[in-house]
This record gives sequence, structure tokens and C-alpha cells, in this order.
Amino acid sequence: MKVAGLSTLPPGRRATVSERLGGPLLLLAAMALAIFLLLPLGALLLGAVRDDAGAFSLARFAEFATTPGMATAVWNTLWVAVVVTAITVPLAFVYAYAIERACLPLRGLWRIVGLSALLGPSLVGAIAFIQWFGTQGVLKAWLGETSVYGPVGIVMATVYASFPHALMILVVALATADGRLYEAADALSASRWRKFVTVTLPGARYGLISAALVVFAYSVSEFGIPKVIGGNFPVLAVEIYVQVVGQHNFGRGAVVALLLLLPVLLAFAIDWWVQRRQQAGLSARAVPYRPRPDWRRDLPLLFYCLLLATAMLGILGMAAYTSLVRFWPYNLELSLDHYIYGLAEAGVLDAWLNSLRIAGLTALFGTPFVFFTAWLLEKGQGGPTGLRPLVRALAALPMGVPGLVLGIGYILFFNAPDNPLNGLYQTLAIMVIANIVHYYTACHLTALTALKGIDREFEAVSASLKVSPFVTLWRVTLPVCLPAVLEIARYLFINAMTTVSALVFLYSPTTLPASVAILNLDEAGELGPAAAMATLIVLTSAAISLLYSFVTHLLFRRHQAWRQGQR
Repeated sequence: MKVAGLSTLPPGRRATVSERLGGPLLLLAAMALAIFLLLPLGALLLGAVRDDAGAFSLARFAEFATTPGMATAVWNTLWVAVVVTAITVPLAFVYAYAIERACLPLRGLWRIVGLSALLGPSLVGAIAFIQWFGTQGVLKAWLGETSVYGPVGIVMATVYASFPHALMILVVALATADGRLYEAADALSASRWRKFVTVTLPGARYGLISAALVVFAYSVSEFGIPKVIGGNFPVLAVEIYVQVVGQHNFGRGAVVALLLLLPVLLAFAIDWWVQRRQQAGLSARAVPYRPRPDWRRDLPLLFYCLLLATAMLGILGMAAYTSLVRFWPYNLELSLDHYIYGLAEAGVLDAWLNSLRIAGLTALFGTPFVFFTAWLLEKGQGGPTGLRPLVRALAALPMGVPGLVLGIGYILFFNAPDNPLNGLYQTLAIMVIANIVHYYTACHLTALTALKGIDREFEAVSASLKVSPFVTLWRVTLPVCLPAVLEIARYLFINAMTTVSALVFLYSPTTLPASVAILNLDEAGELGPAAAMATLIVLTSAAISLLYSFVTHLLFRRHQAWRQGQR
């Protein structure tokens, strides 16, 4: 008898090891993603459409619509996101154009500086802008009568925080181009501007759209920046925090979370649709474009990169300087007091150690889970019909779920008394799981890209030699994909160190992470210790990045010498 929905084998052929184990293992991965992603989102939806008695009701949405200030928060969230997108994407595009399409010295340095904001939480920029343009800021006069506390500060800090996300996308979009198009344009005596408009921009249009949607979604869901520098300017992300932490109104918080989820999901749905329409920019006969030196283009772009790099380093430098000054702005003597005494007196020095544990465990458990699940999808066999599309959908969903929304879902699901997983709530384990789920999609796509680059002939030869697919995974696939595996580990570690929104609802007094400690210190008016904690996170992330580069270089030389021949 054949079981409906299960894959069947031809008569006389026995199931292979991959088919016997691949299906159940992939099913376990799907169950894990369903438990820690779908069920919390389902609890969030139920929390929004149930009244206090547990009956189905849309009264919470009606209450939200009639509550004073809520419509203003929605409007503020959207228009700030549009302004941030309109500023960030052109800035990042010109910067990426300078790196990829101009002959600049120290291109690697400009790239590193452009991505430097990723090393710390978004609160770093907010703290630095307060010190630059705040009430007692160094450059307060530059803003005239305008206060940095409000939409101006939110826009500036969010542009700084979202810039590297747009830059990464646009660098990739501009990295490849068909040189024949530019040769044809030169043969037709096209001007530089005409070549830019008719060749460069059309070739990068999908990257521009993706960058704009990513920045828009980032701005809509950003919580730390408006909390620190937003003043009394209401936005949805802060409203969720107020409802849950300030008023313990989880139902209202669920409603606001759903409203925050809608524009983010819409942005990523549009991005997915755009990516499906994208066609290959290089054909098999394409000639890679290599820019020729031209001082009329290169010199202005060099000054542009220098200007932006100075601004970005100035933001990081101000945060570090604030952590070393005894009492801003009255006593500017440099000291380590904020590190030695300030953090200890505030009782949050252990938070840095907590973040190290959380980040280490996130990388330790998240990396093998993500890679092995991607391997089961791409190289494995067996399992019920429809399982693989389900896992692919589950793997893509976290990208469209903001950290605050995931956190509210975890509260409603794991804090329920009748939930057998209730013991996970407010533990390091639940924070590690939240980080893995929150950043799952980017890691999954990285692993899939690496696995798709390996010819299936390896598995075919292994099968003909009756070698277990798991032996092939260990001896062939994993070594070949080692760069992607290390990149996933680094990505998970740094994001677990810097995230605020995904963990702000899940910690206990003994599991307080460093990024949330910055938020608490700022609320208490302890800007010096807050800057010290932020600087510690930046230094830790930078040290891990340097360690990653060293280990990658060492492993490449020892175990992947074959790659050198391809370069």
C-alpha cells in the first residue's frame, strides 16, 4: 500500500541512506522552524484578535484606531522611512560606484570603513549624534534652532545605521558589467552622462530597488534609534515597547506589532517579485568591464569617499571619545573610569559577558543547523511530497519579520503557562534561538549559494562507489563550502552581539545582553557608561572580524590551495 503524500521508489530498488535519513532529518528541521517561528507568529495573531476573555474580537484594532497619537505614530514611521531611504540609497550608490567603477587607491579601506557601522548596535550612532548635535553637542550650532531630539536625529542616525546594508547590495550590483556595452557607447561617442544613464543605471536597477526596500524595511522596524534620540516623536517601534514594557498591555502590543509587520512584509514581497524578474547581467560571451583611470571622475569620487569615511569614523570616534571623557562636557580629561567603575556600579558589566555567551552559542549552534538544513534541501533526497517547498518558505520568512515582532510573538507563545516549552522563557537558550531564527534567511541563502556551486557529479560518483552521502558531506562538501560556513558563523556572532530589538523582551536580570544594557543606561542618563558598553561591543565585533580573516586565510592556505589556482 502506498501512503499518500510520501515519495515512492521504483519496484526492486531499495532506499538509499540519504533517502532513509534525509527525509526525517529535514522534517525535524521543518518542525524546529515551525515551533520557533510559525507558532510564535500565530500566537501574535491570536493575541491581536482575542479580547481579554479569550473570545474572537477585533475590538483591539478599533481601540488602536481611536487611541490619540496612534495614527500619528503610523504616519511618522512611514514618512521617516521614506526620507531615510531617499537619502541613504543615493549616498550608498555613489560610494559603491566609486569603489567598483572608479580607479581609487585603497579600495579595500573604503569598503571596510563603509561597512564599519555593522560592528556596533544602532545605538552607537544615536549616542554619537547626541554628542555631536545635542543640547551640549560640539556642532550644535550647525542645526540652528532645530533639535536633534526628534525626526532630525532619527533620520541622521538611521541613515548611518542602514548605509552599510545598502552598500553591500549596491557593491554586488555594480561589481559585474559587460564591457562590450561601454565599448559600443564609446564607439558611438556617447557622453559620460549618457553612458551612466543608459548603461550603468539600467544594469544596477534591481540592486537599487532591493537596496531601497531593505533600507525602508530597516527604518520601519528600527527600535533603538528612536528610543534613544527620538525624544517625544512617536513611531510604531517605540509604541510596541511602551505598550508591552511600560503598560504590560500585550494585546495592544500585538496589534501594533502586526501593523509594523505589514509594511516590512510588503517591502520584502516586492523585493522577491523584483528578484524573480531579474535577468542575468552577464552572458556567456560577456567581457568583464574594467574601468580606466580618469582623473575627472576619480578625483571627485575620491574626495566623496574621503568625506563620507571621515563622517562615519567621526561617529564611531565620538562614541569612543565619550566613553573616555570623565564628565561631558565639563571635564574632558581622558580616563577609563566609565569602563572600570561606571559599568560595575551600574551592574551591567556581566551584560557584556552574557552577550559573548549568547553570540558564541548562536554561532556554535546556528551555523551547523543552517548549513545542514540547506544541504538537506539542496543535496538530500527523500521525505514527504511538499516538505521541501515548505522548508524553503520557512527559511525565507524570517527576513520579513522585524525583531520586535518576533520578540512579542515569543512572549505570547513561550510565556503561556500551559506551554510545555515555558521553561525556555527568559533564559540564554531562548535568546540564542531568537537570534538564529531572526537572522536565518541571510545565512540560509549564503549556504544555498555555496552548495549550488558544487556539481552534483560529486554525489553521483559517491553513490556509484557506495560511499555514504554523509561521508561525502564531511570530506568533500564541507571543505569546499568552508568560506561560506565561516562567513555564516561570523555573521551570526556579530549580529547576536549588536541586536537590540530581537532580545529586548526576552531577557531576565541575569541574562541581560550588552546591547539592551546600553538602552537601560541611556534611560538612566548614564551616557558615559552607555558609550563605554557600545565601544566594547564595537571592539569585540572588530576583534572577531579580524580573527575571522586570519582563520580564513590560514585555512585557505592549508586546506584550499586549489582555490589559489583559480585566482
